[in-house]
Amino acid sequence: MELKNLKNEWISQFDNPLIIAGPCSAESEAQMLQTAQRIKNSTDQVPVFRAGIWKPRTKPNGFEGVGVIGLNWLKKVKEEFGFKTATEVANAGHVRAALEADVDILWIGARSTVNPFTVQEIAEALKGTKKPILVKNPVNPDLALWIGAMERLLGQGIENLGAIHRGFSTYQKTKYRNVPNWQIALDFKNQYPNIPLIVDPSHICGNRTGLSSIAQEALNVGYAGAMIETHCSPDEAWSDAAQQITPEVLAELISGLELRQSGITGYEDELGAHRTLISDIDFQLIELLSQRMKLSEKIGSVKKENNLAVFQPDRWKVITDYAAQKAQETGMSQDFIEKLFKAIHEESVEVQNSMMLPKA
Repeated sequence: MELKNLKNEWISQFDNPLIIAGPCSAESEAQMLQTAQRIKNSTDQVPVFRAGIWKPRTKPNGFEGVGVIGLNWLKKVKEEFGFKTATEVANAGHVRAALEADVDILWIGARSTVNPFTVQEIAEALKGTKKPILVKNPVNPDLALWIGAMERLLGQGIENLGAIHRGFSTYQKTKYRNVPNWQIALDFKNQYPNIPLIVDPSHICGNRTGLSSIAQEALNVGYAGAMIETHCSPDEAWSDAAQQITPEVLAELISGLELRQSGITGYEDELGAHRTLISDIDFQLIELLSQRMKLSEKIGSVKKENNLAVFQPDRWKVITDYAAQKAQETGMSQDFIEKLFKAIHEESVEVQNSMMLPKA
């Protein structure tokens, strides 16, 4: 069987959209039960409770999860509040423990997805399971790795699959913890429309700002749901405190989401996808322009130290010639490209001029 032929009927047991919520990490039985209780009291739109039992961290000596004891707390959450449960597995030992504890949904994290050997080990430990297995995108923007992880799971007879879009790491500092790079996720969705795609706005944003907008953008382009980190006392969380929200805020976020119906008008889904990609590219353009102006500041400092004029006619000629060349190569309007480069150059001159002025 191929990925394209999977029915993935597991998702139909849940309302659309599927909301998975709970703390980044299980910290104590009391924390787990209180969070679950408050989610239950705040909204009836969360059927799955998530919690990290094992936490692979970037650096050693940090909190790496409570381990197997946390699975007992997940069991209590299921027994007392009726949630299905979900957690991350990163090796065969995690898989065996989670299956023994009857965790309902397992996911493979971004750091694991990037390593085919790790995915193969997990897939073999999961062999033949009927539980839904979700795969987060790899930390680096590599669609082939993401698809390859799915294929390894399918190779072990695992047919209830889903994907989680949690964004991609970048060395550049941006407003996101992990840039969405919607194009890669939408390429995955276009190739495998039968595999449910869930957004993880918590890891994309890295803070509480923008969670609802990322979740809504995902629903606009046909995602099946969202995984949102929720904690009874977010500011006191032992991991990723900044990106977790209270159950009450979660309920408000969910109530504000609008589900887009597909297939009613033939163009709305396509327009939504294009607009999401345009927003993503606009964000990248602004980030690149910001980096360019920081370089202009450095150039201004060099010119000031060496008593050089800000405006260099030879440099302007190079820019205009380059603009004309790129217009021809891309088929874009030369007039537009020249206007764009002129505006950028003018702003660069202003930045350099400000560097020349004496400090107040």
